[in-house]
Amino acid sequence: MPELPEVETTVRSLQKKVLNRTFLDVWTDAKKLIKKPKNFRIFKREIKKKKIEKIWRRGKNIIFELSGDKILLIHQKMTGHLLVGRWVSKKGKWESIKAGPLRDPMNRFLHVVFFLDNKEMLSLSDLRKFAKIVLMNKKDFETSEDVRKIGPEPLDKKFNFKVFKKRILKSSGKIKQVLMNQEVIAGIGNIYSDEILWEAKINPFRPTCNLSEKDLIKIYTATKKILRRGIKAKGESFSDYRMPDGRRGGFDKFRMVYKKEGKKCFRCGAIIKREKIGGRSAHFCPACQRFGADKQKCQK
Repeated sequence: MPELPEVETTVRSLQKKVLNRTFLDVWTDAKKLIKKPKNFRIFKREIKKKKIEKIWRRGKNIIFELSGDKILLIHQKMTGHLLVGRWVSKKGKWESIKAGPLRDPMNRFLHVVFFLDNKEMLSLSDLRKFAKIVLMNKKDFETSEDVRKIGPEPLDKKFNFKVFKKRILKSSGKIKQVLMNQEVIAGIGNIYSDEILWEAKINPFRPTCNLSEKDLIKIYTATKKILRRGIKAKGESFSDYRMPDGRRGGFDKFRMVYKKEGKKCFRCGAIIKREKIGGRSAHFCPACQRFGADKQKCQK
């Protein structure tokens, strides 16, 4: 699933490619992706002639502010990513008119295509068709179930250590799960939580009530560092994610622990482990991120 660095990379690219463009029409072969309005004909009618006035990110959501006081929200979910280009339909399948990255096999699952006023297309490629598209009135945005419970943005200037500490300690559970909880902090998922905790030398199974001030400072510092590095590298593309021009992100060369089970830790040489935690996988170094017998119980 695209996380904060991938979504932020997408937003920055879209700001250059489709800002101030106008929707002329929309096509889909997967109406279930459009959650609101449920009726595709109504969605199509309401999106037509709307100009894209602003594009930004909230958590893992891409927000398009449109003319007519409308908001188009797109959550790419597990395998979705937005692309900008030109395609032609051949035998029921869309094909990029130009050779290059848009013809990457992971970019061929086009299920929603927006036609823009400059003859370009904004398309959603989604292998598993889990993405979410919502069109709503701007006045309903802040109270909508899609964003009202999302926690603070970890790269926001207002997100200082005091805010971080309060939110982490207020949440019970294992630190990896808490970092991935979108109501605690926005945008962090499976990949970057593993990378953050490896950077901070904190075991993913450590309960939050067991973390010292020093531990929290290390996690806070690592969070800022790893997410900024992810954005600078334009995201991680070892799986489905691609940038709007179809290219892969470059974070793979910075990935230290996620999906590295059985390989040597870059820091100490121990073998990286993978264990289940709440239905998700946690990748960590048992030496660098040792739990410690003295830290198995919460401090009283």
